Amino acid sequence: MFVGNPVAGPSLRSCLFAVLVAVLASGGVLGQETKQAKSPSGSQTADKTLEEQKSKDRPSEDKKEKGEAAEKWKQLLPKKGLGDWQVTDFVGEGEVHRDGELLILEMGDPLTGINLKKLGDIPTSGFEIEVQCNRQEGNDFLCGLTFPVGKEFCSLIAGGWGGGLVGLSSVDGLDASENSTSSHFEFKNNQWYTFRVRVDDDAIYAWIDNKEVIRQERDRTEFSTRIEVYPSQPLGLCVFQSKVAVKNFRWRSLNEEQGPGEGTDRQPAKSKADLQKKELKDVEATIKAPSLPNHEQ
Repeated sequence: MFVGNPVAGPSLRSCLFAVLVAVLASGGVLGQETKQAKSPSGSQTADKTLEEQKSKDRPSEDKKEKGEAAEKWKQLLPKKGLGDWQVTDFVGEGEVHRDGELLILEMGDPLTGINLKKLGDIPTSGFEIEVQCNRQEGNDFLCGLTFPVGKEFCSLIAGGWGGGLVGLSSVDGLDASENSTSSHFEFKNNQWYTFRVRVDDDAIYAWIDNKEVIRQERDRTEFSTRIEVYPSQPLGLCVFQSKVAVKNFRWRSLNEEQGPGEGTDRQPAKSKADLQKKELKDVEATIKAPSLPNHEQ
């Protein structure tokens, strides 16, 4: 028999019962959640194992990809001598000789270089050429790389005009010091630099130590070499009043899957000359466009 307030009694029992239910329910849910947190599901374990296996396999895959990329390069110089190359007849050229794996271009008055007699299997578009140069004496260009651009030729000049100018000679008749590809780069003697040139159907690209320094579109553009380096055609390397060591002179053909190079996209550089050409095209289109009749008159 219940003794006390008949209203408070049932209310108290209800509250105690509610609290008990809440505690039991909370303990069960929390315990279940704790177990789930401590014990990952079979799916999570499988995913983690698969990711660990991929991580283990990735280094070997990267090495394989690097090896395949390296196989695409072809050396331009033999291990000894000059092979198909000849000392370029610049009149006043310095001595050219081998020092182990290095090719040494002695200081000339003013130019010293080598050139291929024939291109052989090297295409005139869709290729890359790379060379490493070390200027040991002198203070002018350590890399004058002449290469084909379709039916024309052009030269990458690095270190010209006193040692720091970089550009293409020539673009629309203007040499590296005058056209939009001109820039400055500080070169130090007794230090190796890697130069890479790419020619595709859209543009000419150039890198120094994997840093892009030139991107010149080919459309409506004429390329040529300065008269002093005509003898370097169709493919040649020369230096100006400098003694330079050369190594890893190589080339590769581009396939359809390759873009314009590491760290670049296929958008051509918008130089001042490019903008002027676009403006000229717009003017020509406006002149040629038929005038519309004025119906309001």
